[in-house]
Amino acid sequence: MVTALMVGNEKAFSELFNTYCNDVYAYSLSMLKNQALAEEIVQDVFLNIWLHRDRLNADLSFKSYVFTITRNLTFNLISKVANSHKLKEEVFYVSQKSYSPIEDIIDEADYDVIKQKAIEQLPPKRRAIFEMSRNEEMSYEEISKELNISVSTVKGQMSKALADIRNFLETHGDVTLLITLLSSRWLE
Repeated sequence: MVTALMVGNEKAFSELFNTYCNDVYAYSLSMLKNQALAEEIVQDVFLNIWLHRDRLNADLSFKSYVFTITRNLTFNLISKVANSHKLKEEVFYVSQKSYSPIEDIIDEADYDVIKQKAIEQLPPKRRAIFEMSRNEEMSYEEISKELNISVSTVKGQMSKALADIRNFLETHGDVTLLITLLSSRWLE
């Protein structure tokens, strides 16, 4: 079927769309927690596949390819939302009518638990460097002196810590927290 799609067979495209569209939607929805955006991702994924059908490799797993595109487009959208105040309001702020301070307190407590789990999974030395930087607000130079290591080692460990935490949050599906932390510059 992929081979037929590669030469522009619309029936093959339609069959692949029908086979994978619900899975793509569910996967994207699990990360975005927003039906309209997940539907948009489905359209973007299959538009991308159609436009680049000549680059497909019939020997590789089409399912893996579809989910890789879905993940990448979803993360691109998350980055766009994190950097756009207007989009953030549209997607993540609930109207005043449904405002619930108790839900906010619960969400904040859940986020703190997830953040803490993300930090706890770091190797001990990396976690110490990360916590000195974020919790104690120490500069890389101060951390370097405190731990008797080079500034470049501190930078390298911080870079790895941030990547590890981002990966943890991405794989644990909490996009709202990831966007919140990205927009607050906590993960930079």
